[in-house]
Amino acid sequence: MRIIIERSNLLKSLSHVHRVVERRNTIPILSNVLVRTEDEALRLKATDLDIEITESVKAAGEQPGGTTVPAHLLYDIVRKLPDGSEVKLATNGEGTQMTVSSGRSNFRLQCLPEADFPDITAGDLSHHFTMEAGQLLRLIERTQFAISTEETRYYLNGIYLHTVEADGDLTLRAVATDGHRLARAEMKAPSGSEGMPGIIVPRKTVGEVQKLLGDCDADDEITVDLSDSKIRFVIGNVVMTSKLIDGTFPDYQRVIPQNNDKALTLDRQSFSAAVDRVSTISSERGRAVKLSLSPAQLVLTVNSPDSGTATEELAVEYDSDEIEIGFNARYLLDITAQLSGESAVFMLADPGSPTLIRDGGDETTLYVLMPMRV
Repeated sequence: MRIIIERSNLLKSLSHVHRVVERRNTIPILSNVLVRTEDEALRLKATDLDIEITESVKAAGEQPGGTTVPAHLLYDIVRKLPDGSEVKLATNGEGTQMTVSSGRSNFRLQCLPEADFPDITAGDLSHHFTMEAGQLLRLIERTQFAISTEETRYYLNGIYLHTVEADGDLTLRAVATDGHRLARAEMKAPSGSEGMPGIIVPRKTVGEVQKLLGDCDADDEITVDLSDSKIRFVIGNVVMTSKLIDGTFPDYQRVIPQNNDKALTLDRQSFSAAVDRVSTISSERGRAVKLSLSPAQLVLTVNSPDSGTATEELAVEYDSDEIEIGFNARYLLDITAQLSGESAVFMLADPGSPTLIRDGGDETTLYVLMPMRV
């Protein structure tokens, strides 16, 4: 194979595909990216056997062919080449080496045969729909922080995507929880998603899709194809196929409180800054912050056996019974960072029951937070 391509185009495509390649691999071919020239284009493909990502980019092909080279090494080489330069990729006659040359720079990389590169066949994907990039990005951003990292509860290691009937309309809903907090975001279900299976999209896939969507305009149209075992996203020239988590997501509706009757309305930014300040007293980021509520007033308190005590008062809208309740400071900051409105509404019951948090600027999201002992 022999091809000439602009450095900026090659770097952009490599930045998309090389991220799925794990740094340490027991199978050598999985450390490589497949590079193939076809029809005046260069096609790049990488996989970790759970996620496969391909991208085609325009290039001046002189001789068709394909091989595989170390993904992170090729990315680092291209990244360090000068802006505006052209890169020439060429393999030797035996296909055992690829030359990467640009200006006076010349690199020879060891290749592994294209025939050895694994292929994740998507199979028959039963449901197909399109949506705006901004819509999918919003679902991910509002829920991703609550994905569990506990490997033993593998069925919580992703975002649960499913459709539900709500007020007579079909809704596409994203839910994530780690057992301490729960995040739920929803939107009007796109045409074609009717009857789709409830699926759990793995944490790594969610992160990669989020990065790809970050390069799009909010109104760019993307395509989603899925079955009960795989999902495929088509985002511009990038096609990402991923396995789904084979497990049953718990009945999250049971943990969303329905009868919390103590309403606390506060300024989101002031509250977030106050939580951040009082939690400075503690070296542990997960230290409990005590919320002491009385009519029109909230007092935040953090006690640290080593450092001392911090308190801060906030004026709030609250006219129910006095209550003291504790929350993990980091979890409070994570949730308030997702809110888009100026105000946040906390619906409380008692110090031992889950609290419901709503966004004053977005009725399609809600959060549930378990209290801590204080």
